[in-house]
Amino acid sequence: MGASHPGDIKELVDIALPNYGLVTNVGKAHLLGFGSFEGVKKTKGELYDYLRRTADKVFLNVDNPHLCSMASERNLQSDPERPYSLVIPYGLEYQQAAVLPSSPENPFLRISVEGREISTNLVGSYNADNVMAALAVGNAFGISSEEAVKAIEAYVPSNNRSQLTVTQKNTLIVDAYNANPSSMEVALANLASVVSDRKVAMLGDMLELGDDSETLHYEIAMKAFESGVEMICFVGGEFGRVWDRMPDKHGSLWFKSSDDLKEWLEDHPVENAAVLIKGSRGTRMEKVLPVL
Repeated sequence: MGASHPGDIKELVDIALPNYGLVTNVGKAHLLGFGSFEGVKKTKGELYDYLRRTADKVFLNVDNPHLCSMASERNLQSDPERPYSLVIPYGLEYQQAAVLPSSPENPFLRISVEGREISTNLVGSYNADNVMAALAVGNAFGISSEEAVKAIEAYVPSNNRSQLTVTQKNTLIVDAYNANPSSMEVALANLASVVSDRKVAMLGDMLELGDDSETLHYEIAMKAFESGVEMICFVGGEFGRVWDRMPDKHGSLWFKSSDDLKEWLEDHPVENAAVLIKGSRGTRMEKVLPVL
C-alpha cells in the first residue's frame, strides 16, 4: 500500500481488510503531503491501528526504533506475558544475522542468518531489512527456509531500485525509481563503502518535501561532499536553490535537468567509475543511463 497524505492507508485497509500487515520502514518522504516525519509515522501506523482493532498480526522489524515505538503506542506489545501476541518479530540483530563484507568481485548484498549464507542480486546493506522481512513472511505462511532463500537469491531487480549494472564503461548503482532524504543518505553511505578507485554520484531532486525542502537538499549536498565521492552531479531546481549557498563546490556540478546532464556526459564521458544514480521519479534520472 502506498501513501502520500494522512488517511491514505486507512482508506486502503478499509477496502482490503488485511489480516496481516508489514511496514518496511518510515522515512522523510512526501513531507509536503504528510506535513512532517511524525505525519509519515502516523499515516503508516494506520495499518497497525486497523490490525490492533481486529487482533490480527503485525510483522515488526524489532531492530527499528521508529516501528517499535509505533507498535508500542498502539499497545501491540503491551502484554508482558505475551509481548509478541499481536506481533511476528524479525530483524538482523534480533535474529543474530549479519551483513557480510562486499568486494569488487562480489559487490552484492550477502547475509549470514541461522548458519546459512544468502547471496542476493541487490546492492546496499539497507536491503538487508527487506530480505529479513521476506524470510519472516515466508516462514509465517509455511514456506520452507530453503524455498525462501532460493527465491530471494533468484530475484534480479529490473525496476531501477537497488539495481547494479556493469556496462562497458562503468559499474552503475541504479536507484532512480524515487528518492527522499532518508533513502538518499543510505544510498550515499553505500556508495562510500563500495570498493572502487573512482566514485561518482548523480543526484536528482527529492520532491514533495514541502517547507523543509531547501534545508533537506542542503543537508544531503553536505553529506554527499563528506562521503569522499570524487565527482557529484546535482540535478534539478531544488538542488539549484541551494547551489549558491554551498561554501565549497568540491568540484561538483549542477544541471537544470537530467536531459542537460545527459548532454554534458556525451561531451565529458565518465569511465572506470562506480556511479550512483538516484533521484525522485520526476527528475527521470534514468535518462543518463545510455551514456554511462
